[in-house]
Amino acid sequence: MAHINEAPIRHKGIAVNEAAAAGITTRDIRLSAANLSIAFIALVVGGVAGLLQGLVRSGFLELPSWISYYALLTAHGVMFVLVLTSFFSIGYLYAGTSRVLGGLAPKTLAFGWTGFALMTVGTVMAAFFILTGNANVLYTFYTPMQAHPWFYIGLALIVVGILLNCVGMFITYQSWRKRNPGKLTPLFAFFANAVFVLWVFASLFIAVFVVGMVIPWAFGWVETIDPMMGRTLFWAFGHTLVNIWMLTAISAWYVSMPKLIGGKVFSDSLARVAVVILVVANVPGGFHHQILDPGLSVNLKFLHVIQTFMIIFPSLMTAFAMIATMERAGRAKGVTSLLGWWKTLPWSDARFFALIVAMLAFIPAGLGGIINASNQINQVVHNSIWVTGHLHLTVGTTVMLTFFGISYWLIPYLSGRKMTRTINRLAIAQTIIWAGGMLLMSGAMHINGLLGSPRRTANTTYNGSSAASDWAMYEMLMAMGGVILVIAIVLLVYIWAQLAFIAPKGEGDFPIGEDYSPSDASPLFMDRWSIWVGLATISIAIAYVIPLINFASGDMPGSPPFLMP
Repeated sequence: MAHINEAPIRHKGIAVNEAAAAGITTRDIRLSAANLSIAFIALVVGGVAGLLQGLVRSGFLELPSWISYYALLTAHGVMFVLVLTSFFSIGYLYAGTSRVLGGLAPKTLAFGWTGFALMTVGTVMAAFFILTGNANVLYTFYTPMQAHPWFYIGLALIVVGILLNCVGMFITYQSWRKRNPGKLTPLFAFFANAVFVLWVFASLFIAVFVVGMVIPWAFGWVETIDPMMGRTLFWAFGHTLVNIWMLTAISAWYVSMPKLIGGKVFSDSLARVAVVILVVANVPGGFHHQILDPGLSVNLKFLHVIQTFMIIFPSLMTAFAMIATMERAGRAKGVTSLLGWWKTLPWSDARFFALIVAMLAFIPAGLGGIINASNQINQVVHNSIWVTGHLHLTVGTTVMLTFFGISYWLIPYLSGRKMTRTINRLAIAQTIIWAGGMLLMSGAMHINGLLGSPRRTANTTYNGSSAASDWAMYEMLMAMGGVILVIAIVLLVYIWAQLAFIAPKGEGDFPIGEDYSPSDASPLFMDRWSIWVGLATISIAIAYVIPLINFASGDMPGSPPFLMP
């Protein structure tokens, strides 16, 4: 593994920004900053849409006739789940890869900027049709609900842009390996490459769905569409997207958190094995979103539940590694008591504080995922707002707080500024406010889900039903949580603006942890991605070949379009 003090070999022809922190070039800074800027805009748009949608559902607000509740719900989901996470991950992973591999290759920059342009145009197109009421199909855009054809064109552009970014990352990764024969790629670059490999798998499924099925149907070139085929292809993408967020987030836990606490990476080999398991076993996990779907046999569902549960192992490995990393850091400082190392952690550092709160949130989020993937229990909560609460614990709390923590070192690193004590205190407050709002909102969603409250509905009164009246208090708590979260977003935007444009100039750093021992380094074959991609392809084939052949056989009835109000 490359250590923080190793001087990377740079690509030829790339100028170095001497004012910035060592390890990243001016050209690389611009690409990462551009992606982060779109992510920040998506956060604001998605946050406002989410607040309005929550106020409507809880009965505190009535929308004007020119905008639909489902338009807000779609905007909230697409902006947060797809746009924000994708742009932020690309900006962060490109910056970190540039840091540890000595800069991005010139071809990577070309692919990156082209991908950025396509993703931005696609985002604007999709947002336009959502906000004008022509794409009220929610984040999942299940067929036979139909949006304006050009909404799907916008989504297709986003997917193509992501694939171009994947190509760009692979070029830099392989270029480094050719320049450094016999060396193991740095752990951060290994994480980044894994994320982009997952993106390729996810993008291929959604490309077949959107380009091959939905766009011809939306333009009227074919009369009907197979909803089951669509749901299956979507969740092969959707579940993989979930683990793209998670893998991006835990890269900071494994690689950067040790440096922040004054420790070292607990185990390079453990980290890489966890990544490989997640890549190989991930995609078939999409079927646990379809446990209640018709058209899939009980035997297939049983197989898919087993494949889904394989993803639990890297999560448990990560939990062990994080605790061990923190304990070792404390022991190195002289702590001898059983739990005294907990007190030595840098709780006053907003960068670490956001990460540790995200890790703590992952405990109930992970347990909720096990529930959702269990056949019998899933049937209790599947179409309830419990699932929405689970999503807000995973992406809304664990992933987003990690992204916020990353931004507290990434923005100063790119802007050549430093985080002052005042900004640091504001960032800690922002983390507490965000976590509090999510705890209130997600907790109320989980309880209401157990009480039977549905998801994806604008009205929850059911004409005064006594059962529905039990949900009212928790709907109010959800709305209160939404208000708190918007306050946190406003504070976050202020912090980001300070770090990007106003804070004092200074040398920032992208924290990269060192190994405890060179003897722990993984064998070189771990960098043979052809092995892991091949195993992942076999895993996908085991899960998907039979159901997709059945759906494509023509026995499934097609459906005409249904337009949401």
